[in-house]
Amino acid sequence: MHSNPELSFVEFETSLLIQKKLSQLGIEFENNWVKTGIVATINGGSDNGKIIALRADMDALPIKEENQSTYRSKNEGIMHACGHDFHTASLLGTAKVLLELKNYWSGTVKLIFQPGEEVLPGGASLMIKEGLFDKHPIQKIFAQHVTPEIEVGKVGFKSGMFMASTDEIHITATGVGGHAALPHLYKNPIIALSKAIIQINDFYKTTKHPVETVIAIGNFRADGATNVIPNNASALGTVRTFDEIYRKEIHKKIISICDNVSKETEVKIECNIIVGYPFLMNDKFLTEKAKNNAKDFLGEDNAIDLPLRMTAEDFAFYSQIIPSCFYRIGTGNKQLGITHGVHTSKFEVDKNSLESAMALMSYLAICEMQTETINN
Repeated sequence: MHSNPELSFVEFETSLLIQKKLSQLGIEFENNWVKTGIVATINGGSDNGKIIALRADMDALPIKEENQSTYRSKNEGIMHACGHDFHTASLLGTAKVLLELKNYWSGTVKLIFQPGEEVLPGGASLMIKEGLFDKHPIQKIFAQHVTPEIEVGKVGFKSGMFMASTDEIHITATGVGGHAALPHLYKNPIIALSKAIIQINDFYKTTKHPVETVIAIGNFRADGATNVIPNNASALGTVRTFDEIYRKEIHKKIISICDNVSKETEVKIECNIIVGYPFLMNDKFLTEKAKNNAKDFLGEDNAIDLPLRMTAEDFAFYSQIIPSCFYRIGTGNKQLGITHGVHTSKFEVDKNSLESAMALMSYLAICEMQTETINN
């Protein structure tokens, strides 16, 4: 999978590979969820009424891989730089373990292989819209994410609020271009847009926000020259926070700033905020139980507490509906130089972490499906 990455919502070959592996294991599945998504079913030795889900995403990123491993990407400009191939491989391994141990647990485990986590509106939201929870009455859901900042053999948990909501800011300024030496004949969109951006940043920096919040502009374009004032300028940014009401207030404030600057400068400024993923909420009871089980399995010091993260995940859509546990599996190894972060061209994992990831996810699932403590 790492050698053959595919971008969001076009993971067709990846989906076929997953289907092939599931068929080889004799696991029943449904395909064509949001075209490439898959929902598989494993039944335990008896039915206790419990239905849980384990989720893995499977899309890659438009990044050119710089690693020189034998399994490096063969698809130029596309790379599994966020570890979704790891997530999928791990879930397939977990499926094999659960199947072999089905007589030791009861109930039903659903395996969700989800497309399009990296691109709005997110494959999770689309699977839900297609009736995932209507067709499959899942009661709880787990997922993991590779984390190079955590050493292999360790895992991190955070109960309650964990990851931020994320929205995209798209701003376009339309003025009147012209020769830079004739300022009376043009209305400079660069100046107007810059003014709006500075005021948005001032609002972010000087406001006492009720919850952790980030407002940032990461892209600015204006195709003029030393003596050419362009007609248009544009900017892109992000809004991240942990409160749905305040999230909407921020949107209104940004749009209001743009409107006011537009009036002051007589340059048309349009601000479009694309609503993305909600904040990710880990169920407190489920997550604490999972952390304690991880301590039993990996050792007391190998299940650690994590802080809030301003990064986002479309798993948040699931967490808004049913009790959820999203945890971060350690994949880094400083001694081997495996330290590059996700979404970078040199991202890599310690391959030993795949074993611990499969084993831990299997253990957490089995513990959740039993009423008695597993001793062996």
